[in-house]
Order: sequence, then C-alpha cells, then structure tokens
Amino acid sequence: MENSETQVWLDFALACEYIEKEQYDDYLKRSEEIGRMIGHMIENPEKYTGKQ
Repeated sequence: MENSETQVWLDFALACEYIEKEQYDDYLKRSEEIGRMIGHMIENPEKYTGKQ
C-alpha cells in the first residue's frame, strides 16, 4: 500500500507505451518487494531504530 502511487505510474507508463511489458513486469515486481520491505519497517520500527 505504501507504494501504490508508484504502481499507478507504472500502469500509466505501460498504457502510454513509454515502457515495454517486460520492463513493466520487472519494475512492478521490484515495487512489490520494496512495498513488503517498507511494510516490515513500519510494523517493526524497533529493528531499524535501535530502540526497544
């Protein structure tokens, strides 16, 4: 959810033929992985701030 704007822009770029489908698939996969990482950081901030 944290990177939904990025995914909208990827959809737009594909629809306007600014990027190829292969690029879109790669970028979308990377975006989803980054989203999982951000989600983990939000749910577990103590692991990233050193505060317990």
